[in-house]
Amino acid sequence: MADTPQPPQMPQLPTFPHSPFVPYDPIVQFYECAAWAFGGDAEAWEYTGWRDETLASTTTASLHGHLNPSPTLRLTGPDALEFLSGVCVNSFANFRVGASRHAIMTDELGRVAAHGMLLRLAEDDFITYWLSPYLTYRLSHRPDLDVTAEDLTGQVFLFQLSGPRSLEVLEGAAQENLHDVRFLRHRTATVAGTEVRVIRIGMSGTLAYEVHGPVEQAIPVYEALMAAGEEYGIRRMGVQAYMCQHTQGGFGQAYYHFPLPWGEDEELAEFFAGLGFPPIGKFLRLHGSAGEDMARRYRSPYELGWGHMVRFDHDFVGRAALEREAAANARTMVTLVWNPEDIADVFLSQFRKGEEHPEMNMPNHFMYEVGDREHLQSLWADRVLAGGRDVGTSSGRCFSAHSGEMLSLATVETAVAAEGTEVVVVWGDPGTRQKEIRATVARFPYLVEPARNEHVDVSGIPSRFPARAAGTAPAGEARTANA
Repeated sequence: MADTPQPPQMPQLPTFPHSPFVPYDPIVQFYECAAWAFGGDAEAWEYTGWRDETLASTTTASLHGHLNPSPTLRLTGPDALEFLSGVCVNSFANFRVGASRHAIMTDELGRVAAHGMLLRLAEDDFITYWLSPYLTYRLSHRPDLDVTAEDLTGQVFLFQLSGPRSLEVLEGAAQENLHDVRFLRHRTATVAGTEVRVIRIGMSGTLAYEVHGPVEQAIPVYEALMAAGEEYGIRRMGVQAYMCQHTQGGFGQAYYHFPLPWGEDEELAEFFAGLGFPPIGKFLRLHGSAGEDMARRYRSPYELGWGHMVRFDHDFVGRAALEREAAANARTMVTLVWNPEDIADVFLSQFRKGEEHPEMNMPNHFMYEVGDREHLQSLWADRVLAGGRDVGTSSGRCFSAHSGEMLSLATVETAVAAEGTEVVVVWGDPGTRQKEIRATVARFPYLVEPARNEHVDVSGIPSRFPARAAGTAPAGEARTANA
C-alpha cells in the first residue's frame, strides 16, 4: 500500500508579538509594527476606521491603549520635589497630594526636551509618565539630593478614555460615582477587581480620563471598560487616528509636531547609549519644505502654546532663555485651516503625469514609511509664508473628521497670529514640485465643541451611583478632597 500523501509543509514564518496591554481583536486587518522591529509589539493600526474612531471622541467615547508601554519613573525621597522643581518649568508651589501636572522640561536653550504627566501620590512620592529617560539624565547630575528613582516601564498600563460619555463609561466599569475627580486630579477606584488610578486628563480636548494599573490586569480592565461602554457606542482607537486628536485638540506631540533636541549634546547621547538607546538624532528622515533645518523644527513651551505653564518663581534648566523669550513675545502657536481647493489640486495632480505634487496621505502621514530598510522615523514640517515672507513652521497636518477640514499646528510670528489672517503653507520637500496651499489662522486650541475637558461641568452628567460623602477617600489612600 502506498504511503498516504502528506500535505506540503508551510514555511515557518516569524510571528509578531501582539501587545500584552490590549486584547487581540480578530477584526483588525492592519497592524503598526514599527515597535516590533525594535523588539516591541504590534499595535492595531485601525479598528473600525480612522473616521469612526476620531468621531467617537467627540460624540460618544473612545478607548486608546497603544501608548503602552509608557516610560514610567517613580521618584521618592525628601528631596524629590526640590529635584522636580529644578528641572521643570512648572510651579509646584501649590502641588498637593492628589494633583497632577503636565510637566515640561527644557534644555539650556529653552527648547522642550521632555514633557509628560506628573502625579503626586504622597508627600514624598511622585510618579511620572514620558519624562524619562531625560528625567533620569537630569537626576544623574544631582547626586547631592536624597531621591530614589524606580523604573516602572512595562510594569504598569495606561489607558486613555475620551469623549462626552467617558465619565459614564468609567463609572459603569468601576461601579462607583467618580464625579468628584476634578480636572488634573486623581484618586483610586476598582475596575475588574483591580485597584486602578483614575486621572481626569486627556489629549483629545474633550472630557477625558486616564486609567492606570498593574500590567498583569491590563486586559481585564480594558475589557471591563469596553463592556461598560457598549451601550454608549464606545470605539477602540488605533494608532492612525490617535495623532489627529493631538492636532485638533491643540496639544503638540513629540516626533509628530516637533522633535526633541537630544542629538546635539554629546554627554546626553553618551548617557542614552548607556541605557541601550540608538544614536540620538540619527533615526529621523526629514520631510516638508522646512528641509534639513532642525533649529526651526524644535519648539519652546511658548511656541507650543504652553507659555501659561511657565513660572519664574523658581530656578530651572532653561529659565534664562525662556525669560528672554517671554519678554520678546515674538512667536506663538496657532491652528491653520488649509484651503480645500488647493488640497484638491494636490490630489488632482496625481492624474497629470509629470505634474504631480508630493502626495498627501489621509488623514495624516504616519511616522514610518513602507519599504524603508533603514527604518528611520519620518518627521514633516512645512514653511509658512505671509506676504511672501517666511513667518513660521507648520506641522502635524491631519484631516479632522469632526470639522471636515485639513488642520495643522503652526508656530508663527506673533504679528500674523490673529484669527482670520491669510497665510500660505509650502507643501512638499525641497527639490520637488512644491505647492503653495492657502491657509487661514484659526483659534487655538481648535476643538472647543463639545466643551473642553477643563470646562466641562460634570454635575450635569447623570450617574447611577450615589455621590461619595464629603471628605472620604478610598481605603488606603490619603484624603485628597481639597487637593
